[in-house]
Amino acid sequence: MKRILHVVTNVAHYDDPTHPTGLWLSELTYAWDIFAAEGHAQHLVSPEGGRVPLEPRALKWPLLDASARGWLHDPARMVLLEDTAAPDNIDPAEYDAIYFTGGHGVMWDFPDSAGLQRLTREIWERGGIVGAVCHGYCGLLNTRLSDGTLLVSGRRVTGFSWREEILAGVAKAMLFDAEAEMVRRGALYRKALLPFLPYVVTDGRLVTGQNPASARATAKRIARLLRG
Repeated sequence: MKRILHVVTNVAHYDDPTHPTGLWLSELTYAWDIFAAEGHAQHLVSPEGGRVPLEPRALKWPLLDASARGWLHDPARMVLLEDTAAPDNIDPAEYDAIYFTGGHGVMWDFPDSAGLQRLTREIWERGGIVGAVCHGYCGLLNTRLSDGTLLVSGRRVTGFSWREEILAGVAKAMLFDAEAEMVRRGALYRKALLPFLPYVVTDGRLVTGQNPASARATAKRIARLLRG
């Protein structure tokens, strides 16, 4: 049995408080189901601890699938999103992998969270797996290793592309261009030829998926690495 730490957002809206956002639920539930089937222990952490809001668009047809519906209808799982741990309450030595989920909210609270950076650095440097899907890769933008280098520098990564932001109609509301920021930090950014299709990039113990459609494949890739 391995131990996996899922990272989720605390942010419930864009800069415009009338524009709600939050966790893209299926990006958590796909991974949770896959890791549970492997017998792994799983826990949730968020930048501030406490409640996790849900992205409303991800809870509507056709984006709300069986995995996310199963979570919504399970009170024992829903309560997990009401009281997540804060980074200071997590011992990274207890985890074999850290997995950053997405939803636009993460752009506001993942990149500059010193607590999340500490957890990521320590799990990575102990030989653990670092994973992210969609906007979750924003949580890797500013993580530095003990030698001062950026974790993503010189490594292949993917995540929600700027073209996908434009096509989703939200580019003008974005805090920054995550794709461009990754490239600026020296990451070797990759993306699928067509937007919104599943696409996963593995660079050693770093596993990233481009968009919500990539969540299942990303989790499967991490599960394969956890088997050793």
